[in-house]
Amino acid sequence: MELRHLRYFAAVAKEQNIGRAALALNISQPPLTRQIQQLEEDLGTRLFTRSVKGVELTEAGRILHAEVVNILALVDLAQERTRRAGQGLIGRLDVGIFGSGMFDVVPRVLLRFRNAFPEVSIVLHTLNKEEQIEALRQRRINIGFNRLVREVPDIDSQVVMWERLVACVHETNPLAANVKLSLDDLANEPFVLFPNVGRPNFRDFVVDLCRSRGFTPRIAQEVGDGVTGVALVASGFGVCVVPESVTYFRAVGVVYLPLEESPPAMLDVSCLLRRDDDSVIVREFMHVLNAFRAENGVSDILSKMRRTAAPPPRKPAK
Repeated sequence: MELRHLRYFAAVAKEQNIGRAALALNISQPPLTRQIQQLEEDLGTRLFTRSVKGVELTEAGRILHAEVVNILALVDLAQERTRRAGQGLIGRLDVGIFGSGMFDVVPRVLLRFRNAFPEVSIVLHTLNKEEQIEALRQRRINIGFNRLVREVPDIDSQVVMWERLVACVHETNPLAANVKLSLDDLANEPFVLFPNVGRPNFRDFVVDLCRSRGFTPRIAQEVGDGVTGVALVASGFGVCVVPESVTYFRAVGVVYLPLEESPPAMLDVSCLLRRDDDSVIVREFMHVLNAFRAENGVSDILSKMRRTAAPPPRKPAK
């Protein structure tokens, strides 16, 4: 019994007439009659009896017809889902994420992709930079998001957005009375820095930035992420320099103040992917990502700049 037999049988059962069924199937009547006879021989039972108007289902035919309706519906569904998967409209996208990126930029990109492709399941994996690169190579994730990504031969990276830097101070610190600060204002303060793993990282970026301004920060504590850093500032451990997205995390007793530097002190959020990844879902994701980048004023030229450079201020989102 083949799938074509089931389709022929369903057509005859619907029309209750061999001639009309053959017309609907766009075949001649004799071949259709032979196919129905072959199906009956395979099953060892009669499926139709002759009637005045054509044919009628036997009891065995009615039982088969109920099953065939379900079988053909499942086949059609499988074909449609396969086509949609081939077009990148269905499937799974595994995404490597990191702490502060989840406050603003990354969720907005993922939401845009989910809205465009609602049948693609997005699975998030919290990984540091080195873990993301290794997971990409092992094909455990399709996409990663991180900062200050070193050049790797088999991994491509594109800047998604540039973020300004912000000073996080305790509300009792005299610096909290200012509208804005510079790094020089923090020279004598104890610093809370993050993260303490993965090089190069934001911790190194801040230290190098301070040294370029003529001082080496006095490090009071090194922690794993921005949320922990802000929590320590709230407890009075010192000051913390954070990307602008971290200001979405509100802690009691903490004041965020913009850092005004010339050139502007800014940091990337970048997307990582394998250079040889030609999957349809990743291609569609990158189309969504590139539209997001364009709307936020991130050009291809900026994406290729060294991560330690200070790019022009980003354009405000429309």
